[in-house]
Amino acid sequence: MEAEVVSMVVNLYHGGPKACGTMSSGGTESILLACLAYRNRAQDLYGITAPELVIPVTAHAAFDKAGGYFNIKIIHIPIDEQTRKVDLAALRRAITRNTIAIVGSAPAFPHGIIDDIQGIAQIAERAQVPLHVDCCLGGFLLPFMDKAGYPIAPFDFRIKAVTSISCDPHKFGFTPKGSSVIMYSDASIRNYQYFVQPNWPGGIYASPTLAGSRPGAIIAGCWATLMYFGEQGYIESTKSVIRSAQKIRDAIRNINGLIVFGNPEGPVVAFGSKEFDIYRLSTALTKRGWNLNSLQYPSSIHICCTALTPKSDDLLIADLKELALEFLRSPDVKADGQGAIYGLAQQVPTTFVDQMARGFLDILYKA
Repeated sequence: MEAEVVSMVVNLYHGGPKACGTMSSGGTESILLACLAYRNRAQDLYGITAPELVIPVTAHAAFDKAGGYFNIKIIHIPIDEQTRKVDLAALRRAITRNTIAIVGSAPAFPHGIIDDIQGIAQIAERAQVPLHVDCCLGGFLLPFMDKAGYPIAPFDFRIKAVTSISCDPHKFGFTPKGSSVIMYSDASIRNYQYFVQPNWPGGIYASPTLAGSRPGAIIAGCWATLMYFGEQGYIESTKSVIRSAQKIRDAIRNINGLIVFGNPEGPVVAFGSKEFDIYRLSTALTKRGWNLNSLQYPSSIHICCTALTPKSDDLLIADLKELALEFLRSPDVKADGQGAIYGLAQQVPTTFVDQMARGFLDILYKA
């Protein structure tokens, strides 16, 4: 079942005859596995002992987590403030002889923007370094957008320089939580992801992913879900989600006091304000029953549209119009509650925020 899930997803992403992959427990593990494979590959082939990974500042934090786990130096590249896509010139300059791979997002979590994967690929090909595309969030939307009537630029294995892709069926594929796929253009790269200990007294120990024991029920559930929905089911779902996201995006652009970040093509629409504290809007929306994500650098919030969003997008747009008009009358008032915390976190030392977050996690484990 796992082999068939991988095969189906690889085909979605136009993988060639050598393309392959494994399942993992989620997008974070898929990203960790790719980073681990590239670190091991760079050390084995090129003797790189001080590995560097070049990523956009908007790339998922799982890449930073991989850096912390596997002793990889993470080089963060700024984005273009207008397009919110990674700055290609800055990315090109950041590549060194220690670079083990570069990363592009399709789309990035914060603002829902698809990086210029073709532009990044040209840099990767010229520098002869691997290119990973993080498609975890858009994993089961982007491959169907052309057929759904929302064409986008190529972002997958159709681009020669793309060597790996992470994809999460458990998001818009509706499979059980805990099912993700990491794909490689060639099995020789996947081989560096494996761990083998041939000299253990307990026998030969070999595992394809980070986990030892893995839940077969989730793999079976993933396989069954993909078979149930089929290509046409996902095309129809994509039509519904993207239509609603673009409706919300276009409506926000016409609301006085609000600005949309970049030109989001996928399910995520991020917006902020130059007129009032955007966290006031976030707090007010929460009080009305909405559950949107607060972002920072810059202060903003985003909505990630799902299959349920079309049922309530008109209500959200109406609330946004009403609240934006209200806050424009008192633009100098600051947010309270959770919004105030987000605003404060951007003004205090990172070490303090780090300690606070660790303390919060400790509290969660109090019995």
